[in-house]
Amino acid sequence: MPRIWKLGHNVNTDVIIPGRYNVTTDRASLAKHCLCEARPDFPVGVRPGDVVVGGDNFGCGSSREHAPVALQATGLGCVVARSFARIFYRNSINIGLPILICPELWEQAREGEAIEVDLASGQIRLPEQGLEFAVRPLPPFALAILKAGGIVNLVKERGDLDVAVG
Repeated sequence: MPRIWKLGHNVNTDVIIPGRYNVTTDRASLAKHCLCEARPDFPVGVRPGDVVVGGDNFGCGSSREHAPVALQATGLGCVVARSFARIFYRNSINIGLPILICPELWEQAREGEAIEVDLASGQIRLPEQGLEFAVRPLPPFALAILKAGGIVNLVKERGDLDVAVG
């Protein structure tokens, strides 16, 4: 079962992937250095499907796509935060990184505990605590982007550009 990696408020893109590693778009390299300074245990300990739970203004800072790509490249299942920097939120959807807003989760989430996230229904469960949270699910166009593995793949699959505006 996926586990929680709990981060604080105002986690900026340079914390997610330090600027000196933004000289490449190689996903394996970005994953290797993801959160390497703030959470040195993350790049080596994250398992496929794990969930980052962040506080307010997650992903603030640079508009580069390196930060959500680095998180996605680790195999992370999704990011759930109290709030997101707008450009980070959109970049995450565009590259196919699942992302949800749940203000109440951050206070209840405990580092390393099990978590279940249903993107389509907006249900989040902390089974160890017996807690459930209902959040606004991702809209259908965002789910289509995620299912395709990013907006570029979706446009290639569908062969039209109208999908980009929903």
